[in-house]
Amino acid sequence: MPQPTPTDNSLPLKTSGYRSLAEALDYASRGATGCNFYDGRGKLQCALTYTELRHKAQDLAARLHGMGLERGSRIALVADTHPDFPVFFFACQYAGLVPVPLPAAVHLGGREAFVAHLRAMLEDCQARAAFAPENFAGFLEEASVGRGLALSGTLDAFMRLEPAASLPPPPRPDELAYLQYTSGSTRFPRGTMITQEAVLDNLAGILQFGVQIRRGDRFMSWLPYYHDMGLVGLILGPVISQLSVDYLGTREFAMRPRLWLNLMSRNRSTISFSPPFGYALCARRLRPSDLEKFDLSAWRVAGVGAEMIRAAWLQGFADALQPAGFDRSAFLPCYGMAECSLAVSFAPLGQGLETDRLDAERLAGERIAEPANPAAADRRVTEFVNCGRPLPGFEVEIRKGDGQLAAERECGVIHLRGKSVMSGYANNADATAAALDSKGWLNTGDVGYRAGDALFITGRAKDLLIINGRNIWPQDLEYVAEQQPEVRAEDASAFAIPGEDGSEVAVLVVQCREQDSFRQAALVERLKQRIQSEFGIACLIELVPLHTLPRTSSGKLSRSGARLDFLKRNDLQDRPILPRELVQRTPHTEAAEPSGN
Repeated sequence: MPQPTPTDNSLPLKTSGYRSLAEALDYASRGATGCNFYDGRGKLQCALTYTELRHKAQDLAARLHGMGLERGSRIALVADTHPDFPVFFFACQYAGLVPVPLPAAVHLGGREAFVAHLRAMLEDCQARAAFAPENFAGFLEEASVGRGLALSGTLDAFMRLEPAASLPPPPRPDELAYLQYTSGSTRFPRGTMITQEAVLDNLAGILQFGVQIRRGDRFMSWLPYYHDMGLVGLILGPVISQLSVDYLGTREFAMRPRLWLNLMSRNRSTISFSPPFGYALCARRLRPSDLEKFDLSAWRVAGVGAEMIRAAWLQGFADALQPAGFDRSAFLPCYGMAECSLAVSFAPLGQGLETDRLDAERLAGERIAEPANPAAADRRVTEFVNCGRPLPGFEVEIRKGDGQLAAERECGVIHLRGKSVMSGYANNADATAAALDSKGWLNTGDVGYRAGDALFITGRAKDLLIINGRNIWPQDLEYVAEQQPEVRAEDASAFAIPGEDGSEVAVLVVQCREQDSFRQAALVERLKQRIQSEFGIACLIELVPLHTLPRTSSGKLSRSGARLDFLKRNDLQDRPILPRELVQRTPHTEAAEPSGN
């Protein structure tokens, strides 16, 4: 029976000074730490020390090099939580090839949709070979037909290749380390080109200034390997810092989220990250009897990012787990994106959640983040979480619609420049030109403001609703729905569609667990009244079955996908909605029968 790799390591801690990811693994392999893989019942299936990882990666690298592929060729990797993935990823580093992690998630579209998604990605990245673990090999085989790949299959297929006599020269700092696909909710996902020096610079900032790594730390992760937080933060981060890490599969976490806490307790893990919905899901599944099983007192960094941070979800998690030793000051809000390797900013370590409560009317009408007046009870309030100070080396500008710099507490689009920023989008010159200007500034597409040296994110520019000349954030409408007893977190998606007179019409699609038609109608009317009262706008409400709202490959709700599905369901793809249809289509109770759990 395997034993987990140790937390303590005799190797001197080192987080920077590497010329490549391969060199970082060379150093980590001199110690005793490594990565550990647990199944859906919390049983350790594999313990892979960094010494073993390096040996296996170099062995595979010799076989990849023996294929005679041009240096820098793309190797697609279906990125399931499996020991073969890091072996393949680092083998590419040693072989002078570029790994391309692909999603390992068969969504509700089923096999056909997933295969089509893989096929499109293989074409987009111009892959020369492709790997998948056994449980995804059939999907990859089908997606690879006609692609002209030199080889496609499991690790065993590649290990049957003849190895080259020697390995090629190690990667240069300016060579690509990998392609990272964005989750992409409005267009087909785009592959960000990340160089060795870009990701190493970002990791040094994360480890030294973000989580402030120390001896005795231990990572824990259930995040997907194909997501930037999972790949960079929780695969590369442990290697760069020579720390042990424990992995639970994303699907296993979704089915048994309490396993996350169980493994954190058992292994005395100190660092783990999650999007807000992960904390909310975990808190929702807790039972009172669980608390005596957990000891979370070692958890010093509970990172939170990857989507808009909702303080209420995290406070609920902290309240529920406080008896098990969870310290709410461990919350570490952060902001980042694949286009910047991973992280841009971190809140101060140990501060926990700090929120900025704003006058929602001033924000909507003038885009000014004015602190709310506690005495003005008649004014609507909205709040945002402090995402902290940018990492050293980042330049940050908040720009208004006319391109001018925004003043402090004035909202605008966030632009970034620094060594961690991508080289561009692979094989997509138009998208690269739209995102990166000639001076190296990246248009993030995110809207936010500065308050002192702190950065606050208010949403995505593309998601903003402009109704009757007012700026409405979709998460505000979604929050109203989630406060209803019939609706849970992430059961609502808000967006706008065109109206007959050229204006925008707000739409709120809600996954409904209630089956009684009278109660459905009451929920719709309650939502319409609340939104009219709080925001002064009319809103079309549609109730749909559970599991209807689409998600991106990283698990986030896709508002653009929900909008497209709504238009298709209601036959509105090619025309605006008419005023009479606002009444006729509300509520959409015929779609409200739950389809299951």
